[in-house]
Amino acid sequence: MPQGNPRPGEKYLHFKEKLYQIVTVAEHSETEELLVVYQALYGDFRTYARPFSLFTGRVDKEKYPDALQEYRFQLVGQQAESEAIFLERPGAGKETAQDKLMAFFDAETMEEKYKILLDMRDEIDDHMINNMAVVLDIVIEEGPLERRYEELKTCVRTFQKYECGRLRQ
Repeated sequence: MPQGNPRPGEKYLHFKEKLYQIVTVAEHSETEELLVVYQALYGDFRTYARPFSLFTGRVDKEKYPDALQEYRFQLVGQQAESEAIFLERPGAGKETAQDKLMAFFDAETMEEKYKILLDMRDEIDDHMINNMAVVLDIVIEEGPLERRYEELKTCVRTFQKYECGRLRQ
């Protein structure tokens, strides 16, 4: 399929210009129908499931005549057209808080995570702190935003202090 065969970790652009990441392809327990489980890379990062055939299907041009994509979801990185659509959207080129959050998730070292966290100081909210805490496998108790941010910073700094190049199993 030109738009890809959804695999965990791949990013897809919806024809309405929203970006999603594949979580997995699952099988319905009763019908054995394949379902694509995917997560929004914007807003509250909601998770969705859609039948495989609908996920990989073409855009209904009668219903959506102005759609720029051929497929409902197109693999980003493999289709230059998809990338062009994504890069041309309003606000492209400026890093959003969600972009920084994704960079935090993808950072390979605690030093990188710490720098990103410092850069997010004015944009961070409770939801972001909760997501970062999950990635770090820690709990940041509810309370004032500033206290939670400082606690998260302290945890990342502590992880950074003890991070080393040892082999992990």
